[in-house]
Order: sequence, then C-alpha cells, then structure tokens
Amino acid sequence: MVDRILIGRPNNIAVSGGLSSGLSGQVGKRSLRRCRGAVLCYWPSGEQLSLPWRRGPWRRSVKEREIPVQMQSHARGMRHIDLTDVQLASSETARQINRDIVLELIRANQPISRADLSRRSGLQRSTVSQIVEQLIREKWVCEGAVASAPRGRRPTMLELNDDLVVIAVDIHPKLATVATVDLKGRLLSRSQVPLTSDPAASTRLLTDCMLRMREALPRKSIEGIGISLPGRVDPATQRLIFAPNLHWPDFDLKKVIEKTMGLPVKMENAATACLLAELTFRRIDGIRDVVLVTVSEGVGTGVFANGQLISGNRGMAGEFGHVPIDPSGLLCSCGRKGCWETFASCRAALRYYKELQPQGRTITFHELLNMAEEGDKSAAQALAKQALYIGRGLQLIIAGLSPSLILVAGDITSAWHRFGPAIENEAAKLMLGEALPRILPTHEGEIARLRGAAALVFQRGAVRVQLLDADRGAGSSDNGS
Repeated sequence: MVDRILIGRPNNIAVSGGLSSGLSGQVGKRSLRRCRGAVLCYWPSGEQLSLPWRRGPWRRSVKEREIPVQMQSHARGMRHIDLTDVQLASSETARQINRDIVLELIRANQPISRADLSRRSGLQRSTVSQIVEQLIREKWVCEGAVASAPRGRRPTMLELNDDLVVIAVDIHPKLATVATVDLKGRLLSRSQVPLTSDPAASTRLLTDCMLRMREALPRKSIEGIGISLPGRVDPATQRLIFAPNLHWPDFDLKKVIEKTMGLPVKMENAATACLLAELTFRRIDGIRDVVLVTVSEGVGTGVFANGQLISGNRGMAGEFGHVPIDPSGLLCSCGRKGCWETFASCRAALRYYKELQPQGRTITFHELLNMAEEGDKSAAQALAKQALYIGRGLQLIIAGLSPSLILVAGDITSAWHRFGPAIENEAAKLMLGEALPRILPTHEGEIARLRGAAALVFQRGAVRVQLLDADRGAGSSDNGS
C-alpha cells in the first residue's frame, strides 16, 4: 500500500492518512535509520515506513512537503491460539519448512542445480546442500546429468527420484482401478478390478492385483498405498463412515490392506483426492479458495478454503451432493429425497435419456456422450438437463463458500465445449455478488482420482507450502542448517 507522509524536519514527522486507527505522531532522530538506500521509520504501533534516502529531505533542512512512501504492517496485537491443539515452533520446525520448500522447488523446476535452488529459495548454499543430501538419503531426490556452465564448476542437476512410487486405488461402486504412480504423477501401470457388495471378497481381489503390480516392479521403491473412495473417511480413524453409493457394511479396509501388503495406507474421499491432485501436480499456486466437484455415479465436493483442505467434523465437510434441492424429488441413496446428485449425477443423465426413449436399450454414460456428439437429440437433451442441474447446485457452493475457482471433474468434462456454457449460465443466476468464480473442467477424468490417491501418500500433510518468490529470497533468514 502506498501512502503519503508529511515531513517537516527529521525529528517531527506527521503521517497523513492510511495508517491503522488513523495514527499520527512524532518520531525522534533515533527512530530513523538508513537501510539499503532508504530511511526506515518505526512507529510505536509497529508500522514501518520506508523513504528514499538519496532524494529525500533528510540530508538538508526543507520546508514542509509530501512524498510517497511504502507502508508495511508488522505483527502486532493478539491472535487467537487454540491451546488444546498447539505445537511450539522449534529449530526443527524451520528445518522442515525449508526442506518442504526445497523439495517443492525441485519438483516444479526439475532439473535444477543447487545454486539455482539457493537463488530461488533465498537459503544459503550450505543450507541447500544439507537439505538436498537429506532428500537424497530419503530417496525423494536423485542427482542427474552434469550441466554445462560458461565458467566455473559444472553443476550437477537434481530431479525427483523416478524409482519412488506408490500404489493408487480408485474405488467405484462396481469397479476399482489400481495403478502405480511416480513422484511426477505419471501412471506406470494400471489394471481394473471388479467389485461386489461383499467388502472382504472385494478387498482380496484388490490386494491380489496390488501384489502382482509390486512383483512386476522389483526395482521400484513403493512408499505406500493411497485409496480414493466414493464416500467420507474419518481422518482420526481412517475408516469409511459414509458411502451410500458403495453399499458396503462397516469394514476396516485400511487394516486389512495394510496387514496383507505390509505398506501404510491412506484413504480419502474421491473429490478431496482429485483436489489434492490439482494442488500437487497441476500447480494452482496463488489460489487459496477452490472447490472441486466430481460428477460420476454421485456428486462429491472437495473444499480448499483460505489455503487449507477442509475436512470438518469426522471428515464430513463438503457433502453438497446430499443437500436436497427439491424435497419432492426422487429418493436418494442416502435416504433423503431430492438431493443434488439425484438431479446432476451421471445416473440422472441416463435416467433423463430413458424418460425420452423408454423403449431404447440400456446404455452407459460414455455411450450417451458419444451419441450426443453424433447428433442424437435425446442424448443431447439428457446431458443438457444434467448440465443445468450441475449449475443449479453450484449456486449453493458459491453462496456458501464463495470460492474464486470451481473445478469440475468427471466424464462430462469431455463434452465441456457443449455443456460448460450451460453450467456457467445456470450458476450465474441468483448471484449474491458481482464476481462469478471461474468454472473450469479438469480434463483428467479417472486419472485425477488416481493421482490424488498417490498424492495422499506423497504429501506430508493437508496444508500447502507457500513457495517463496523466486526473486525475493536474497535476504531471507537461514534457519535450515
């Protein structure tokens, strides 16, 4: 924020406008110091004013005049701290933060040299070297080719370790996809497994597939297993607690798979997993409020608000698909009537088509999309009705969360050129403000769920690390050594 400061003589400075609480006052000569070609003024409130030195009025007595200044706020006052859930910062905290920043910089800019990491992060070269050695020992990073240099020592480039992989599982009500995914988000292998209403029998089929995949990759280091589910997972117990479309009784999926595979298992709702994939592999840095909507046999949402993934009480946050939009509507699998997913899911689109063509054969959603592209009017009308209800449900999300970006994942995104505008137009109705969030497709379909399942294992936690500006770090403090 640029403000103006009214200057008389160096020991009498009155501020005009802008400062918190209408602050005005005086600063003595000892409150002024010269720093990098500028004079810094510190006020009792903690405000910092930076004035140019060379052309400023400090070097001579001048009449009262105004000059523009840059104002920065310092941390003052009180901030609420929940003492029931607090961890004191330590030198280890700083080391972990610096480690995460360096790893993210490598992932985003690979191949990259240690010197470039130091420049981009603002950390000293010795600190960067220590962190890199740690990441190499942990198998996250490996050394690659030696780059050419105009002068001096030729740098050894760093990149993510291709041999570090996870097993990713995407579960649907009748079918699961199992894949191996590396640190770069690439799918190395993929297989499909049929599922039944018996969770124990289905789990045996899944673990058999995982064992075959592990045997086929003897040189890879498998870090764990990530599972994307069509339901909600309790973060504390990692048990599936709400999955009305899956129709599985209470079953400890995580415990059974961990016992069979001997690997750690992380589970998450499919929409949240897709959102995590976008945050991890698609790089939407700088956007702190995002909602991702998955449209398949049901409708799910993952919420990223104020820079954090939101899980809510027992992981139930984001169940917009089971918010009734018409109490007189059809019975939903959750037991309520008229839920959003009964109007906007792929099952709903197939039902609309059946209503238009009651004598037609039973088709899949993929076939419905193809028929619409080939000019089938009934298929196009069914999908248009689905798009309308997707947009109508987005009104609830916009009003309740006010995200700056809404991502839509699912097979309908393959026909976004036809139905995207209808979704956007319907969502724009009944807007409470003027700014409609951007509504974009992910275009990755099932791959997004698999990448999200992999990111569950790769991620340390659900809070994103905000990267330092590439050109800002020269004077950063060095706490990572």
